[in-house]
Amino acid sequence: MNFFLTKLKDSVFAIAPIIAVVLIFGLTAAELDLVLIINFHIGAVLIVFGLSFFLVGVELAIMPLGSQTGEAISKSKKLWVIVAAGIILGFFISLAEPGMIVLSNQVNLVTMGQLSGARLLVYVSIGFAVVLSIGLLRIFSKVPLHVVLIILYIFIGVVVTVSTSPEFLALAFDSSGATTGILAVPFILALGVGVASRKKASLRSDEDSFGLVAMASAGAVIGVLVLNAVTRGTEYDTSLQITMEVTDSVLRSFTRIILSTLRDGFITLLPLLVIFLILQLLVLKLNKKQFRRMIMGFMYSFIGLILFFIGVNGGFMDVGRVLGYNLASLGNNALTIFVGFLIGVVTISAEPAVYVQTLQIENVTSGHIRRRAVLAPLCIGVGLAVMLSVVRILYPAIQLWYFLLPGFAVALGLSLFVPKLFVGIAFDAGGVATGPMTATFILAFTQGVAASRGDTNLLRDGFGMISLVCMFPIVTLQILGLVYKIKSKKQIAEKLPELIE
Repeated sequence: MNFFLTKLKDSVFAIAPIIAVVLIFGLTAAELDLVLIINFHIGAVLIVFGLSFFLVGVELAIMPLGSQTGEAISKSKKLWVIVAAGIILGFFISLAEPGMIVLSNQVNLVTMGQLSGARLLVYVSIGFAVVLSIGLLRIFSKVPLHVVLIILYIFIGVVVTVSTSPEFLALAFDSSGATTGILAVPFILALGVGVASRKKASLRSDEDSFGLVAMASAGAVIGVLVLNAVTRGTEYDTSLQITMEVTDSVLRSFTRIILSTLRDGFITLLPLLVIFLILQLLVLKLNKKQFRRMIMGFMYSFIGLILFFIGVNGGFMDVGRVLGYNLASLGNNALTIFVGFLIGVVTISAEPAVYVQTLQIENVTSGHIRRRAVLAPLCIGVGLAVMLSVVRILYPAIQLWYFLLPGFAVALGLSLFVPKLFVGIAFDAGGVATGPMTATFILAFTQGVAASRGDTNLLRDGFGMISLVCMFPIVTLQILGLVYKIKSKKQIAEKLPELIE
């Protein structure tokens, strides 16, 4: 009970800043409708309890399953087993990732079905799975993470420069962030720790514990680039305008999505449950107490997901969309950009996967890198990303690649100088930052801003925010790594005279 209350307290503190920002600007400049405000508060309560249940389930089931699966894979000396495990696990986890499901549904809506959301989901999942398997091989072959990442992003950069359309550029990097969310991140982080923990003789095991999320998210980019090549020449009608009409009923926003949310929650957790049951029969052989604990963890996760997504989809998305639309319609671009920055800063703390990753970092480093030390640059990075996304929408001459190309160049350059542990942490954080809160509330806000313009291409302008949210934390956390490196050298230099004496 105390464990749940602790999670409940953490969730309240995570959601409170979002409520404050929405109320301040929603009741003043944006003039939000009373029904919207009431639904927003109901949604906030559901999200708080949903986060709490889900995080309990993560620690009871999803993270232990990932770690145990990693240890089971690492026992095999056969490369084909490692590759097959990575592809199977990666494909089904990406296919069930809620953030990616939300994004694919949005793409289906904006293109009026011309670009099938299901097709996008399959291509992303294939790319995700293939590169995840390469990531597992990297750990076993002891290839440095930064080398593999540089190769992957140089390949992506060449393809983007030569043949990728602006619409698919935004979609590719958005997909890389959306696919590493509330489900994939806890499992893959634990999977990496489980595999790396078997390398007992290796001094690099902590470094190898991170990086799988970063590599898998790059695979999602490659999957969309392949889809772009396959559908080359197709023109999409994106003249559809996002409607600003919302329900006039307080409860209707929530009751209309209960059945679909139950279905999505079941589909989301089913692959992991099946993997667990198969491993239990073949490898794990947990005793009854451990088995019941894992099953209870899955139940907590399911309840948490249902409450979380009913709260987000029923109370948060409408508010985010109307808030963005109303602010942009005022014609005060500076205010809209500032609110975008604030929303980015406060929303990231409510991402479930961010909590999981920062906790994992603290545990793996035995407390040497504290959660708050990672969370601060992460919030700043996401705030800058959302701010520049709004700038790009309000000033159409500024294209997405103006930010992505130099941003990833800086990120890859920093990886050559930053402590390798921070390289994995930073690139993983890029994927972790883009979870269900980003894929719903912030995406709705930026699409509302885009819809306020009459000449909007929603496929090009309405997307792209997630890609920037994915990129900026990589830079800010590697800067944290440089600061850590400089401070460590300074401390050694100060102690050196004492050691000599």
